[in-house]
Amino acid sequence: MIETYLNILKEKNGLTQEHCEKIRAAFESDTASLMDSTLETRLVQENDALEALGKIYDIPFKPLIALDGCKDDWTGLISRHFLKKTGIFPLVQEGQPVKIFLHDPSDLSGVDDVISRIHASGHDLVLAPKNQIYSAINALYARSGESAQQLVDNMEDGSFTIIDDGEQTADLLDDTSDAPVIRLVNHMISQAVKAGASDIHIEPFQDVLMVRYRIDGILYEMLNPPKGVQASLISRIKVMAKMNIAEKRMPQDGRAQVKIGDQEIDIRISTVPTSFGERLVMRLLNKSGYFLEFSEFGFSQENYDSINRVIRQNNGIVLVTGPTGSGKTTTLYAALSEINSPDKNIITIEDPVEYNIKGIGQIQVNSKIGVTFARGLRSIVRQDPDVVLIGEIRDLETAEIAIQSALTGHLVFSTLHTNDSAGAITRLVDLGVEPYLIASSVNTVIAQRLVRILCHHCKEKFILEASHIKALNGYGEKFIGKPVFRPKGCSECFNTGYFGREAILEIMHMDSTLKTLVLETSDANQIKRASLNAGMKTLRQDGMLKVLQGITSIGEVLRVTQE
Repeated sequence: MIETYLNILKEKNGLTQEHCEKIRAAFESDTASLMDSTLETRLVQENDALEALGKIYDIPFKPLIALDGCKDDWTGLISRHFLKKTGIFPLVQEGQPVKIFLHDPSDLSGVDDVISRIHASGHDLVLAPKNQIYSAINALYARSGESAQQLVDNMEDGSFTIIDDGEQTADLLDDTSDAPVIRLVNHMISQAVKAGASDIHIEPFQDVLMVRYRIDGILYEMLNPPKGVQASLISRIKVMAKMNIAEKRMPQDGRAQVKIGDQEIDIRISTVPTSFGERLVMRLLNKSGYFLEFSEFGFSQENYDSINRVIRQNNGIVLVTGPTGSGKTTTLYAALSEINSPDKNIITIEDPVEYNIKGIGQIQVNSKIGVTFARGLRSIVRQDPDVVLIGEIRDLETAEIAIQSALTGHLVFSTLHTNDSAGAITRLVDLGVEPYLIASSVNTVIAQRLVRILCHHCKEKFILEASHIKALNGYGEKFIGKPVFRPKGCSECFNTGYFGREAILEIMHMDSTLKTLVLETSDANQIKRASLNAGMKTLRQDGMLKVLQGITSIGEVLRVTQE
């Protein structure tokens, strides 16, 4: 069989004789699985190997598993763990033979067990990639299993003890522990990830315990566990983060990493003592997420072209401003990915490092051992960088080193917490930076906000009237009579009327007029007026363009902008 298999791969994939010998050697050293042996060599793609094995065993291969019309009433008969261990997924559809998806056709030992347990009268075998099988298993069990609210409803006050096992399973969804608190925490995290939440808040009050998720920048109340489980729930999460569960009077910080299916989730955990117990917030960061390209941010063509020019400059400082959670870091990561190439040396200093980017040196701030932004930045400039990313300019020392780096031929990206682009100049002056240094080093300031996108399943069309734009203070009168949309709410968008977010921008280019003005004054209002005269679009103007395009609503633009 091995010869037939190798001949198919040679003919279809152009494998050399040397490659075939490596696969043969890997198989002979461990004859348990030809599929696993092939993949270990990394000489053949998984789909190609499955297609070749399918021809030998006369089993069709499908690269994707579609769950349309799939029944889940059998999930209580077979454990999720068994299916993952055997690499088998049964697709049960009304009036059709059961399709048994498997990854390794040489091992059919689990197929008979699955067929007997789900009482299938007939079945067809199909080969599929392992990640597709795992994803299908997770999706179906999530659909049919207990919800976090059901777990809460089944709880009784006083029935729990503090969890003291600190070991976390490789896959959160494989944790079959019977402890209700452990299962509740696992469900909370997996549901939050599925809903695209960025944070989970556990907030104790006098008589209630509230769990809220932050989705698309807005907090939603999701659960109300019994007050009696508060201590156990907080302790379980603190154990996961290797925090001191005995210390309840002091704020603590920690972090944990969990795996949900094929997603790696980094969780940053913070606790603070309150009058009614410890309040805990979990910040969720999906490290398996892919980097957005600028073309996926929803920028207008004008903004897209402008940013593309800015990030390809040879020197100077590019600042991105906005409040926490406005997507500043994501924009800067996208910029680095866009200009990353073998001929550039790019180094970052961040607190914390949120994503690992191939080909870029990333330094983690660690104040406990003295690695601050300023000290790390001093070391970076001796590493011969072309581009430097500073997570945030927080003090005069960091600002001065960043400016010196820009003046000596480096391109520097960084963030500031200001309300608009002109406010960045005032902020730098407040830190103690000399105006002439700002004028000579800062190239561009970008203010950014995220607006929620209207759900395309339920958004309502209406004609814009004067009463709808009262809050815009006169701006927008030219849009009266034009069709726009507003949120309604449906099951697809959790009844919020929105699904996902896009960025709106205010880009202030430091031209010669502005640089001269900065030497005279740091007044943000004067700088903003001069920028507007030079053609700058404000955040609100950029937001209203998205309103006219049917992407977002007037209320959403008003929520995230202030003028």
